[in-house]
Amino acid sequence: MANDIGAFFASEPDMETAARGVAAHLRRSWEPRMRREIVEHYAAGGAGLREPARAGVALLAQNS
Repeated sequence: MANDIGAFFASEPDMETAARGVAAHLRRSWEPRMRREIVEHYAAGGAGLREPARAGVALLAQNS
């Protein structure tokens, strides 16, 4: 699901803006358990996460 959100924001020409959009969507729309699990997945290597979802989750992890 994070990759689907990332795909939406991938049309943004600035990848930092896209990553911030992904992170904001995750904070706004995902329940705490889901955010915690995606951050844990990212911390364990984030297998399968594609850009800009990976960068968005990284921002989420920094602010957790």
